[in-house]
Amino acid sequence: MHPEPDLSGAAPVTPDAVGTPSDDAMISVRNMSKLYGDFVALDRLNFDVQRGEKIVVLGPSGSGKSTLIRTFNRIEPHDSGSILIDGTLIDDKTNLTQLRCMVGMVFQNYNLFPHLSVVDNCTLAPQLVRSLSRKEAKDMALHFLRQVGIPEQANKYPIQLSGGQQQRVAIARALCMQPEVMLFDEPTAALDPEAITGVVSIMNTLAEQGITTLCVTHEMAFSRHIADKIIFMDRGRILEITPPEEFFTTPQTERAQNFLNQMIRY
Repeated sequence: MHPEPDLSGAAPVTPDAVGTPSDDAMISVRNMSKLYGDFVALDRLNFDVQRGEKIVVLGPSGSGKSTLIRTFNRIEPHDSGSILIDGTLIDDKTNLTQLRCMVGMVFQNYNLFPHLSVVDNCTLAPQLVRSLSRKEAKDMALHFLRQVGIPEQANKYPIQLSGGQQQRVAIARALCMQPEVMLFDEPTAALDPEAITGVVSIMNTLAEQGITTLCVTHEMAFSRHIADKIIFMDRGRILEITPPEEFFTTPQTERAQNFLNQMIRY
């Protein structure tokens, strides 16, 4: 049995139909938990993400935000409950190559290959995994580099780029796998305000194209601007799922109010 953490009287968010995944949701999570030994990292989570939604996951450090989104491509396998993505059950029998084609991820530190040019970073996986020809992969890479606004950087190496440019390359590289879901783990952590504005624009474009996005961040202004919904977590549980204006003006829980007060103060 999972231990019950002290959440200052807050009840976890629970959909009306726990155990019955939504037919039209891109992602359905039901009673999902993740353990590290006796430590409960994610505790019986329940929520849906609709197709094309932009979800921002907020919460204090150690609340389980990054662990949550990493369960969607099984970088972190969950221990109980269920995750369905586009109606497909994600478990230990899932083909990870197929899953990670469908669910792309952009990491905080970009994870670009330093010995490869920008275009080669973008073409490597489509050639190896999707069996595209070099020309097909390059044409696709240049298309997505144009979409993220840096086609002129195609032949440079990561070390020659700014942080914002490297982040755009990481997004383009993920898009080259033509995912249906994009996961962003602190995508604006090391970026200046102008670069953050660029990421906002790219994520809006992805949503217009029907790509579902989930983003972990500590940036409050970014969250308020980009999100269709805010998921607020603490100690491995979801305490609120609300539209951004409601979350930032009238949070439902004392824990969320305290979190916002601390973020605004610092």
